[in-house]
Amino acid sequence: MNSPSIYGACHRATPLFHKNPVAKLTGIALLCAQMGVFAQDAGVGGQSETSSNAQPSAIQSVEIVARQGSTELRRAASVAKQIYGREELDRYGDTNALDVMRRLPGVNVDSGGPRMRGLGAGYTQILINGDPAPQGFNLDQLSPSQIERIEVIRAPTADQSAQAVAGSINIILKETSRRAQSNLRIGVAKGYERPVANLNYSISESNGPLSMSLPVSIFEWNRQIKTATERQMPGMDGQSATSEQLASALSHGWGYNVSPRLNYKFSDEQTLAIATFFQKGFWNYRTDNVNRALNGSPVFDDDTIQNGYWENRRGNLTWINRFSEDQRIEIKLGLQQSRSTYDARNILTNSVYLRSVGGNEEQSVTQSGKYSHLLGTEHTLTAGWDLESKNRTERRSTTDSAGNALLPAFEGQAFEAQVRRQAIYIQDEWEISPQWQLYLGLRNERIASESENVSYPVSNASSVLSPLAHVTYKFDPKSRDMVRASLTRSYKAPGLNALLARPQINGGFTNISLTNTALSPDRIGNPNLVPELATGLDIAYENYLTNEGIFSVGVFQRNLTNVVRNVTSLRSVDWASAPRWVTEPQNFSDAVTRGIEFELRGRASELMPQLLSHAKALNLRASLSIYHSNLKALAGPDNRLDGQQPWSTNLGFDQRISGLPLNVGGNFSYTPSYDTRQTTEQLFKRSKARSIDVFAMMFLSPTVSLRAAARAGTQQFGPPNLTTLTMLSNGDYSRVSRYEKPQLNLTMDIRL
Repeated sequence: MNSPSIYGACHRATPLFHKNPVAKLTGIALLCAQMGVFAQDAGVGGQSETSSNAQPSAIQSVEIVARQGSTELRRAASVAKQIYGREELDRYGDTNALDVMRRLPGVNVDSGGPRMRGLGAGYTQILINGDPAPQGFNLDQLSPSQIERIEVIRAPTADQSAQAVAGSINIILKETSRRAQSNLRIGVAKGYERPVANLNYSISESNGPLSMSLPVSIFEWNRQIKTATERQMPGMDGQSATSEQLASALSHGWGYNVSPRLNYKFSDEQTLAIATFFQKGFWNYRTDNVNRALNGSPVFDDDTIQNGYWENRRGNLTWINRFSEDQRIEIKLGLQQSRSTYDARNILTNSVYLRSVGGNEEQSVTQSGKYSHLLGTEHTLTAGWDLESKNRTERRSTTDSAGNALLPAFEGQAFEAQVRRQAIYIQDEWEISPQWQLYLGLRNERIASESENVSYPVSNASSVLSPLAHVTYKFDPKSRDMVRASLTRSYKAPGLNALLARPQINGGFTNISLTNTALSPDRIGNPNLVPELATGLDIAYENYLTNEGIFSVGVFQRNLTNVVRNVTSLRSVDWASAPRWVTEPQNFSDAVTRGIEFELRGRASELMPQLLSHAKALNLRASLSIYHSNLKALAGPDNRLDGQQPWSTNLGFDQRISGLPLNVGGNFSYTPSYDTRQTTEQLFKRSKARSIDVFAMMFLSPTVSLRAAARAGTQQFGPPNLTTLTMLSNGDYSRVSRYEKPQLNLTMDIRL
């Protein structure tokens, strides 16, 4: 019989509401509830299961499926990973997946999404059901109710892309259920101007070999972020000036997610699965500034009004066939499409003086497959391929108040690019003995980006060969502690935006006959970038305690080459008659990063028996991550990789109140202040960041629960509340402080 770990048992609205989404949510909730009642009342084949006329005619086969918890799945995995299931996803009543990830050990959320091991955006690979997420996919608009589990994978494997220098976060969406069921979650949260609502409904049906599910999520937001900016830099007359600017940014919008799934079982050996995902949202953003000149004639940021939409569509077809007890093939075909548009207006003296409109569309086709063969009882050999063809079109136009193009040579021209990715791999999972397990893999991946546009061409190709080795040692075959080690090669390929050699003029210095400042540079891509390569070593000790408890400690090191960093310099450019300060990504240096990560969770009575022996219902969680890095091209101190904090910690608890159907809990996270030496001329300072979450959940009945939650110290869709300071060697600086009020939400879960 095949081992569950061999074949990957771990991987399994419309615009009518645009004008008034809140008024529609209640009606949708009632409609969904009626659908759920109808689905349960209608028995299979239109007959009641309790019919008194039913006669036993044959022996019925009963399939019993043991559902493993997240801790057991983690323990059985052939590589080091952390797994978080429904209990962790539901505990705090989060309304989006990004909020869940803020509390995961070794994961922090900043601008650009979740990051592992303190490394910046792009070093962490985001996967959806094991496949790379499409560009523009919004995790902050994905409801946790649509997720089955989240896997945090510390080192790459051959069957997934090796673009995971820091690691991968794999989001497994809900599978179809083996029985009819429906769930409804209605939420209300505190908004800036009014309450905002969200609704999540899912229904599952099964009839013989066919099973289906339909999760639907509708959400909206209304929030305000306060920003205080202080600058010292050359002003409108070219002389040093100091300014203070207080901004109020109001953001509101709404969106929906729908992810229908269908499974058909032809036989015990052959199945077909269709999984789709649709996401769309409409956003509006307005910034109003109060300006104060402290010295000279400073340049201020403009008031802005922006709006747009985004959408993602995805469909995957998966065919699985088991030829025999020891042979299996899996073939996948995927189609993806993403679109977005924006309309941004800069306001000066109550009139639009600069307007940028644009959008992009990306279409891709993926095809992959893998063949697995069990060799005896010790080896599982897997070979596969992974192909992707992606076409991307972008259009942007910036004009002044008279309708004149800001850069006539570039504005309005469509940018079209093609990206081709091909990968082949082979891996062997070898159970050497009951105590030793070995995973060996080899993956070759090639990415080619090309555009024929004359004004800003892109032609870039990279190929990376990634040998991978993971080993697990159990001190005793039946023991609950083990050591894992990995030696891998991973990489980070430059994105299209980084390769695109089209200039973007800074909005504060649109007069291209004048020189801008180093704190307000223009931007341009670099088509000559090459991938960053990383050789990584990971070693971890894991001790699995009783009742889903765990203690782990891990160390890692990554040796990186060709690290990309944005470099700002004053240069003569072909789009301006005066020299301009320009920021451009460059392969800047080699680097080394290393760290140690602790994780502990379990019942308080078992973790601290002498102090809390009677606290049977109290669960504790704690994590501590310590990081260090340095770029060889810069002298220390503080020559760290972008955005990598020196350390961070998470502390949490939850407890069932004795005698009451009530659970309470909370979480506290902290990151200290730190400095980053960007270049010899530029230093970046970041303040400490703290956030706290609390929740209370009451069980009103066996099928209904009510949850109240609050969060302080974080911005809903971005980084925590903090202050950043950019300093130049000539004394110029820019200090920005951002703050968002605490968030409150109330949700009710109903099993229909």
